[in-house]
Amino acid sequence: MKKLCLIGADGQLGTEISMALSDDARFHCTLLTIKELDLLNTDKVVEYFSNNSFDFVINCAAYTAVDKAEVELELNDRLNYLVVEKLADLCRKQDAFFIHISTDFVFDGTKCSPWTESDNTNPLQAYGRAKLKGEASVTKGIVLRTSWLYSPYGNNFVKTMLRLGSEREQLNVVNNQIGTPTYAYDLARVIVTICLDKNYKKKNGIYHMSNEGVASWYDFACSIMEYGKKDCVVKPIPDSAFPTAAKRPNYSVLDKTKIKEQFGIEIPYWRDSLKQCIKILKEYES
Repeated sequence: MKKLCLIGADGQLGTEISMALSDDARFHCTLLTIKELDLLNTDKVVEYFSNNSFDFVINCAAYTAVDKAEVELELNDRLNYLVVEKLADLCRKQDAFFIHISTDFVFDGTKCSPWTESDNTNPLQAYGRAKLKGEASVTKGIVLRTSWLYSPYGNNFVKTMLRLGSEREQLNVVNNQIGTPTYAYDLARVIVTICLDKNYKKKNGIYHMSNEGVASWYDFACSIMEYGKKDCVVKPIPDSAFPTAAKRPNYSVLDKTKIKEQFGIEIPYWRDSLKQCIKILKEYES
C-alpha cells in the first residue's frame, strides 16, 4: 500500500483526487487542508514532514487570484513559489515523489499551435512568473501544467456562467483568448494513473494535461448555456473590451502528446467532459 499525502484536499482538484482514491485499497491517503497544515507557516510544514513520511505528495494548493496577484505580490510568491520550493526539498529528503500542479499561464500566448513542454516560457503576469519559479524547484517528481480548470465543486467559470445564465438575458464573453477547458475529474484520473505507473520514478519532468480540443471563453460559455439549458444569449467581445489587471495569454492550448505516450492515457474531448460535469450539477440541484 502506497502512502499518499494530498495538499489542498478541499479544492476543485483535491476534492476530485480524494474521491477517486477514497475506496482504492492500493493507497493510504492523508488529506490536508489549511486547517490541518498552514503552508505559510514554514516551521509547521517542516515539523509535519519530519514526523510523517510518504511515497507520494500531491500539491494542489496554490494562490489562484490572478488579478489580485499583481498587487498581492508577496502572498502570490510565497504560495506559488516558496512553498513549492520547500515542499519539493522536503520530498527529496524523504524520497517522496512530488506531483505539483502548474498552469498554461507560464506561456505568453504568442504561438499559434499547441504549446509543448520544451517551448520557451514567458509569463505575462505575476501569477505566471511565480508559478514558473515553483516549477523550477521540482527536480524530483512531476509538474503538471493544466488550463481553465472547473468541476462541480468550489468556484469556477462553469458555475459562474450557470448562475449568471439564470439571472440575465445576455452576457458578454471574451472570444480572442483561446485555450482548453479542463474537467478536474479527468485531471484527477490522470494523477491516479501516474501514481499507479510501475515506472513513475523514471518519468520525472514537466507534462501538459488538459482536455482535448480548442475553445475560446466565448465558445466555453456558449456550451455551458447549451448543456445547462439556459436561455441567456452570449455575445462575443474582444479582451480589449474587458480589461483586467493581469494580462492573459491569447493562445494557451497545451500539447498533450508527451503525457499520452508516457502513461498510455486517453483524454476526453472538452465538450464531452463539460456535459458530464453539468449533469452532476443538475443532480445536486434536484
